[in-house]
Amino acid sequence: MSWLRALRETARSGLTVERRRLAPVIAARGALGLALVMGFSLAVFGPAVAVSSAFGAFQAAIATFQRSWRPRPTLALASGGSLAVSTFLGYLTGSHTVLFLALLLLWTFLSGLAWAAGPTAGIIASSNVAIMLVTVTLPTSVATAAGHAAMIFAGGVVQAALIVLLPVRPWGAQRDALADALAAEADYARRLRHDPVAPFDPVPLMTARSAAAVTPRQARRRPAELHGPRRLAERIRPVLASLADPAVGVPAEGPQRDRVRELLAAAGEILDAAAHAIRHGEPVRSTPAAVAALRTPDTGTILGDRAHRAARRLAALLGDVVETAEPRTETSPGEVRTSPGEARTGPATPTSTSTSTPATVPTPRTRPTLLRLAPFVLARMRAEVRPGSAILRHALRVSGVTAAGYLLGLALPFGHGYWAPMASVMVMRPDFSQTYARSVARFGGTLVGVALATAVVRTAHPGTYLSAGLAVLCAFGMYLLMRTGYAVSQVCVAAYVVFLLGMEGSGVGQTVRDRVLLTLLGGLLAMLGYALYPAWETPRLRGRLADWLTTSGRYAAAVAARYADPAGPGSPDVREALLAARAARVAWHDALGRAGHEPVRHRGLSHAAAEGAGHALAEFGRAAMLLEAHLPERGAPPLPAAAGLAEALREATERGAKAVRERRAPAWDDLRETVGAWDAEVTDPLLRKAARLLLAALDELSAALADA
Repeated sequence: MSWLRALRETARSGLTVERRRLAPVIAARGALGLALVMGFSLAVFGPAVAVSSAFGAFQAAIATFQRSWRPRPTLALASGGSLAVSTFLGYLTGSHTVLFLALLLLWTFLSGLAWAAGPTAGIIASSNVAIMLVTVTLPTSVATAAGHAAMIFAGGVVQAALIVLLPVRPWGAQRDALADALAAEADYARRLRHDPVAPFDPVPLMTARSAAAVTPRQARRRPAELHGPRRLAERIRPVLASLADPAVGVPAEGPQRDRVRELLAAAGEILDAAAHAIRHGEPVRSTPAAVAALRTPDTGTILGDRAHRAARRLAALLGDVVETAEPRTETSPGEVRTSPGEARTGPATPTSTSTSTPATVPTPRTRPTLLRLAPFVLARMRAEVRPGSAILRHALRVSGVTAAGYLLGLALPFGHGYWAPMASVMVMRPDFSQTYARSVARFGGTLVGVALATAVVRTAHPGTYLSAGLAVLCAFGMYLLMRTGYAVSQVCVAAYVVFLLGMEGSGVGQTVRDRVLLTLLGGLLAMLGYALYPAWETPRLRGRLADWLTTSGRYAAAVAARYADPAGPGSPDVREALLAARAARVAWHDALGRAGHEPVRHRGLSHAAAEGAGHALAEFGRAAMLLEAHLPERGAPPLPAAAGLAEALREATERGAKAVRERRAPAWDDLRETVGAWDAEVTDPLLRKAARLLLAALDELSAALADA
């Protein structure tokens, strides 16, 4: 992609406004916390302290809107506390340009490394640097600076207290994540009716798994219906795939296929009903027709032996989903029930059968508290300090750009010179597309927001308290529209800052001129910094593809090894290998999306080659999943030949990954010989077909890379 086209695409992306479900009550709660803090500060301490406390409450509320599974009060307190420390340290060095510049470089570098801990930590850390640049100009003494820092932290405390005192849909994010996973399974079941080899995006399942990790305090309060359905959804997916796939299931047409379509439709309806129940905390309302389809007694006479076992297993798992999704279900944390027929026999619940696999009680996923998490975060940040790290390049880049913006702001004949580095640090991200899109969006939003706020000020001439009220109103608009687009939110932020600084007596005309010009300068510096010191994703695509191939090979090998040493469907080594393969697949798709917007050459992996390679590895994973769907029970007769197939898969994919990194098309001769011997030794049609599907997918991968 050329630079001109890349700039055009990123600009369009930055200015895009999306239709999202709004949360006015949560936005009003954040605005209420801001109003309480500002009102108290104005009445007791005056406008200068009110501005500092407003920034603390404002930023603490923004932190609670981030996509994080931690308790919202914890995020508010962490944001308020870290911002208070940043502001106080900034003031101590603010009167000495060299010392403050050194602190700014260190703080910005650490905020860049904070992205290693995730986007929430990166955003909070970047915001702390940006707001520090503003708040250090307000105090006039060390004691006053300490008071400002205390009021900033108080803003975070107030926001945290309001979240506890005025809860709005508690556990809503976790409910949505689990409901989305079940809804994705329902959509998958419906698509399999028309496309028996339809792909499945595992991201909803991965998101639900992340949401299931809870802190010790959350574990004591988590609703019972959030304990088990995710694990059941994980087990349902391979059963659906094996039931629908003609290669290992039933013929493509005929009475058996018609019955499978009926079962898949029923599964989709029941999973949708369970998703709706979990999302809203209501009882599951399955349709009688869907329940009857799963209970039809003549299924065994129509379907073959293996397909019939899959159908009975699907009915049992769906019954478990319905029972665990019911509100007020009495289960211990992490427990999965497997005999809903004994607990509920009403017409809305599929009846469990004796083929339901006894579920083990898994260890609940735990999330460490912030204090316990600190050593792990520091270790991840330290691990990124190495050559070739995109996070390290981002930390160095944002530090240099912020320092340059600060020095230019001092040198230029404008007031409020901190706006240039503030704009830079807020828009810079570790990848190209977000940095450029946010730069354009911030300038456009600032231009509109400052113009609107200026028109209001020049027309109405608001006093201190009216300016505070208008600032709170703008903050409410920002909280409400935050998820619709960065440009829209920046309109509200720009107006908020104009009204906020107007409380303190800053001139409106100067605000308009300085804010627009310095925001433009900060955005241009951010874009120039990325152009001069980039971290392109395109050259790393082959490495991402090789990682996906390696992890997929280990997953397939783990599944094959279970046939040589049966351990039941819940084998932990298979589960861990599957999770690693999913993570590698998501990393590949994310990298491919970022690379598609970069103005660099593909360097040997064209769009067509990448698409073909991705499709081949997805088929490889699907073939391994079909094998997983029919893992033998614990104590079943072992299949010694499977150990050889497992080792051949592991070695072949590791050699293939090395060839991918070295820009060669991998060869699979040794694996081909093993599969040929497998055909001669194994009589089970499913196992023979699955091994051929694995080899065919790898051949497709080689063909795609050979074309590159």
